[in-house]
Amino acid sequence: MTEANFDGWTCPIPLKNYPTIVMGHGAGGKMMNDLIAHLFAPLFDNDLLGQMGDSTTLDMGTLNGGRMAFSTDSFVVSPIIFPGGDIGDLAVNGTVNDIAMSGAKPLYLSAGFILEEGLPMETLAKIAASMANAARLADVQVVTGDTKVVNKGHGDGVFINTSGFGIIPDGIDIAAKNARPGDMILVSGTMGDHGMAIMSKREGLEFESQIMSDTAPLHGMISEMLDITKEIHCLRDATRGGLSAVLNELADVSKVGIEFEETKVPVNGAVNAACEMLGLDPFYIANEGKLVAIVAPDVAEEVLATMQANEFGKDAAIIGTVTEVHPKRVVAKTAIGGSRVVDLPAGELLPRIC
Repeated sequence: MTEANFDGWTCPIPLKNYPTIVMGHGAGGKMMNDLIAHLFAPLFDNDLLGQMGDSTTLDMGTLNGGRMAFSTDSFVVSPIIFPGGDIGDLAVNGTVNDIAMSGAKPLYLSAGFILEEGLPMETLAKIAASMANAARLADVQVVTGDTKVVNKGHGDGVFINTSGFGIIPDGIDIAAKNARPGDMILVSGTMGDHGMAIMSKREGLEFESQIMSDTAPLHGMISEMLDITKEIHCLRDATRGGLSAVLNELADVSKVGIEFEETKVPVNGAVNAACEMLGLDPFYIANEGKLVAIVAPDVAEEVLATMQANEFGKDAAIIGTVTEVHPKRVVAKTAIGGSRVVDLPAGELLPRIC
């Protein structure tokens, strides 16, 4: 059987000449990548920004190993309270995870609140309490913050920005550019839970079992993985754009090909049913408590066992490999024995999911 040649394959995308911002510019796919690459990146260009990771690694000289991970994120999810969480714990866990994807131990966060006039005080109190509890569970402190209020109709209840930093232990080198041919690709659990939890709540969809958001802090599990081996080459949390966006970003930055088997990717039954009903692909749906790891092949099974022993990795699986062929391309092997290109999403699938 002749090996499929995916060179030159492209999928049609919307016209790039947008006179105004549209929702797809924030969805984690090609439109957002184009916005960053052609507007923001040239204006703010520097070597640190050029790392383009979940967080930036800063060399701090003699500071406890010498390196710090720094990240910022904004949360505009709608609805602000959803099955399995709310915008408060999402804001903490999202930034904690971004910092942890460099192998760092998260330490401190900032919190900026943009509140809409008319937001019930009881709702704000619930969100703030959830945020404080998430920080306690993640063993981080919120040490500075800011509050602004906008006129009614100019917000969506509450938006939250969190920034944070943590210390990277000596001897760890995790970066998007480190994937190597032969490496194994692991995921820490079922794909698409958060995005479909938001959609089911937003649209009033009901299933036999309720779909819950997977929002969770992952730095503890990552620390356990690093106790086993330092041969963890790449880590990413599969948020906007889901598994497909993460794999495409890693393939592009590392200039390698990536292949995975669709049947090996864990997907919750209710999520799969919801995606089939709505015509969506779970590999493109956001998660908020799942990671993708690319590790050296000789330690993959041991890393997998460590992940599965953690409460946030019990459904972890090895799903594929890094390859020299079709560089910068992600290919999925289907259940019927064929192959398909898994590209970045062109625009938005589910708006306002984080």
